[in-house]
Amino acid sequence: MPPRLNKRQLRELEELQSLETTPGVEAEEDVAEEEPSPPSKKVTGGFAALMATDDGDEKESEEEEVSRASKSKKKKKKKKASSATSNAVVSAPPPPIEEAKPTSASTEQNAPAGLSKKEKKAIKKQKAKAAKDEGDELDRALAELSLKHPELKQVAQHAPATKASSKFYSLLAVSLSHLDAEAEMRKFFGSKVVTASKASGSGSSNAPARRQPTAMRSNLTRPQSTWWPSSYRQGLSSRMLTEEELAERKARHQWNEDVPGERVWTVEYTRKYRGMTKTFIQMVMSGDPEGLFHILRSFPYHADTLLQLSEVYFHREEHSTASDFIDRALFTYERAFVGAFNFTSGQSRLDFDRVENRPFFLAVHRQASDLQRRGCVRTAFEFARLLLALDPATDPHGALLHLDFLAIKSGMHQWLIDMWDTQCQMSASEWQGRAHVRALPGWAYARALALFVAEEESKDEEHKHSTEALLEAVNAFPSVVPLLADKADITLPGTIRAHAAFRIHTDASTLSNHSHAILHLLSHLYALRSAPLWKVKSRAAWFARTIGSLEGKLTSITFGTSSKTTSPSPSLFHSLYSRADLAYSVYRHVVVLEPVTRAGRLFGFLPPQILTAKQLACDPVPPPTRASEYDGAFFAGAEDPLAATAPRGRREAARLLERMVPDPVFRRQLEDFFRAHPGFAARFPGGVLEFAQAAAQMPEEVLEDLMIEVANAEQGGVAFGEGAEGVMPGQMPGLELVDDDLPDFQPAPGQDPTAAAEEFEEEEEEEEEAEEEVETAPLPVRLLRNVMNRFWGGGRNDEDSSDDELRDEAGVD
Repeated sequence: MPPRLNKRQLRELEELQSLETTPGVEAEEDVAEEEPSPPSKKVTGGFAALMATDDGDEKESEEEEVSRASKSKKKKKKKKASSATSNAVVSAPPPPIEEAKPTSASTEQNAPAGLSKKEKKAIKKQKAKAAKDEGDELDRALAELSLKHPELKQVAQHAPATKASSKFYSLLAVSLSHLDAEAEMRKFFGSKVVTASKASGSGSSNAPARRQPTAMRSNLTRPQSTWWPSSYRQGLSSRMLTEEELAERKARHQWNEDVPGERVWTVEYTRKYRGMTKTFIQMVMSGDPEGLFHILRSFPYHADTLLQLSEVYFHREEHSTASDFIDRALFTYERAFVGAFNFTSGQSRLDFDRVENRPFFLAVHRQASDLQRRGCVRTAFEFARLLLALDPATDPHGALLHLDFLAIKSGMHQWLIDMWDTQCQMSASEWQGRAHVRALPGWAYARALALFVAEEESKDEEHKHSTEALLEAVNAFPSVVPLLADKADITLPGTIRAHAAFRIHTDASTLSNHSHAILHLLSHLYALRSAPLWKVKSRAAWFARTIGSLEGKLTSITFGTSSKTTSPSPSLFHSLYSRADLAYSVYRHVVVLEPVTRAGRLFGFLPPQILTAKQLACDPVPPPTRASEYDGAFFAGAEDPLAATAPRGRREAARLLERMVPDPVFRRQLEDFFRAHPGFAARFPGGVLEFAQAAAQMPEEVLEDLMIEVANAEQGGVAFGEGAEGVMPGQMPGLELVDDDLPDFQPAPGQDPTAAAEEFEEEEEEEEEAEEEVETAPLPVRLLRNVMNRFWGGGRNDEDSSDDELRDEAGVD
């Protein structure tokens, strides 16, 4: 018995029969114009067709067909009987669709059979012309896009990378899966231990615990539920440098050619973000950490403020909170990197000479250092590689000085070997004037150690290649040998210790020039951090054996030479690090690293102009090739982000102060106190009102400490605010900004300034009268009065003070 057909299949069978009875083109046109439908039920379309009952019949028929197919071997006769009908249904072609247009390549095959050759050729020409018009429209659209977005044209026309540079980019590509420090800690300690540690540790102390978690994604951090929503992050964007800017950058660094395949980007500030940065620097110069929290309350994702607070909490040894602020700064910049900028290609660069990009370099550097402190060496290696990938030409924060020991410690020794070989294969024009691993003493010894580890894994007991690499490193940079031996407790022969090439220098006073000082500084730095790697018994014995083999050959060895283009080169070191930009990268690395590894002992190798220069902790050791910095030109046209929340005029400020401090006598005392102590008033640009608002949120102990500081400064004969530089942890004597007192109005061209001022005053009064009164809770002035009377007195006795306190508590004026 043949299978039962549903209505759709019956309709298709009827169409097939009609095609067989009516041959030619006319039959096709009839079928295309009129689709016969079963007379028993109206055909539905859209969502109604999905709810029609014939779908159920179709499903049932399909189930029956599947069940019959599974039993086909047992019922061959029934299959033969129903084969004619089922084949007719399956092989039936779908009805022709009138809207389906043939392409130009298949016009003749799809053309109706009744047309002549001339007609077919005409149709073909029409199709070709239509395709050409579509291509022209696409070209015009792309041309318009290139005018609106020139960076897209730069991406398309960028020079292709060479084979060596492509390999180099692959080595710089960041592994996103290894950027999660928590995942690495879970591998070592287990998820329960990590979860318990997070629960016991405290995050950011100023974040409300009741804030609901938000869905925020990040590759560089793990956003927490206590963070502000990502919608509050604003003010940063990124773009590619134009051809003119790239040419200017190349001339600034005196490079002959650009590295093919690189794409250089920069971050841009909005006027509002620029104004907030100016406010931040003013807070830093005043030495008031509480002012930084005031900034975050209105601008929670300001990277410089977050990094400065991270420094403050690090000096307080509240490391979890310090790390949280670093994560927020990374998240702030990551949200600005959109489009073609990514971390996994190894080709995206940031121009360090622009001050807008430097906070991100600093955040990544501090993150890598903090991860090393926490023992997350694999994640620290990944962040150090990211730091190098941002600008491998100048390596502004010395990422290579992290990677020489992190690669061995994290098991990435093969990566270090590949990086060395790849840079040696690159042409001279690709690394001319740029940082190179052959010029670094730490990389020379790390390469030998990496080869030794690889030979141990392959059961190579001869260690021929590693021994040869170690001898090359000793020949090029002998200053590392005695330092590393002392740190790793390795005994050396006395004749080697007495040789002039192995003399230890503790500062730059006995060295001839800055490049030699940098060489010995890097030798101390590598021995300080990599000594634990050489303390392994097999490695220490191999090092002592190799160095001991030179005992009878010292007179015939010329130290400071290189024999091959793939070996360490001291001449290359001196030629590169005699340049200011690469020398400053080493100085910056030591300055940023100082709080973490107590690298202050290395400051003796830094030149005096670095140690005495005025600079900010948010921008340590600005590059000599800088294109911008935080100065008056940078902040020109900046928008005050706090203007919307500040009082509009003096009258409104006075009314708010009256509501906050109802007692007129004490209010007058506060105003007189501000006039008598201009240094203290400099901490609060908003005057008495801003101080009152801040005091309402200050604990009593903090307010007392603030008053004690003022009293001590006055007793010492120093005006408060003068010499306040260095108050904030991590701050250096820094930038001086002049806050210009701009008028509240701007007279129109040709308008009398006096008339404009009067008109402005009238408009201000009208706005204040029309403005609704805002309810402001009075301050607990008893706390302020007690603190002030304790240090300055109020001309009252204790009874009067007690009466005033009772009057305040009762709410009586």
